[in-house]
Amino acid sequence: MALDPKEQRRILGRFATGVTVASTKVGDETWGMTANAVTSLSLYPPLVILCIQKDGQSHAKFKEGGCYALNILAADQQEISDRFAFKGPKDFSDLDTKTAETGSPILNDSLGWVDCKLKEILPGGDHDIFIGEIVAGEASEDGEPLLYFGGKYAKTAAAS
Repeated sequence: MALDPKEQRRILGRFATGVTVASTKVGDETWGMTANAVTSLSLYPPLVILCIQKDGQSHAKFKEGGCYALNILAADQQEISDRFAFKGPKDFSDLDTKTAETGSPILNDSLGWVDCKLKEILPGGDHDIFIGEIVAGEASEDGEPLLYFGGKYAKTAAAS
């Protein structure tokens, strides 16, 4: 018997995750989404995973873009996380951004970022798994991460 989805969410909500904004570019349009279903996959070659809901509006944008950046958010960037967590246009125009290799928007004030070329999309239930090969990246030596735990934002003790 399969586990009830609400119970699965409750149980796995006890696993703290970092918070990212995944971004892509399709033609002249930029797009972003808040994501915590991300992880490092491989060092050789350098690969990361981004999981995107199949019936969500972001799926088609990231597939068509063929690339994405993962922006690792700092504890003081909850407003940015909220901005990209909801349905609707995902505008970067008033944010301090740059680009690297793929043209995906990179948030200048993030704790770190990786810029990726989309290598493969694999099925994963109600999500697809977007495997990206890292072509550029950078990390700050300062700052505390924005975390998600128990269905809400959290901070490390140092950031509180």
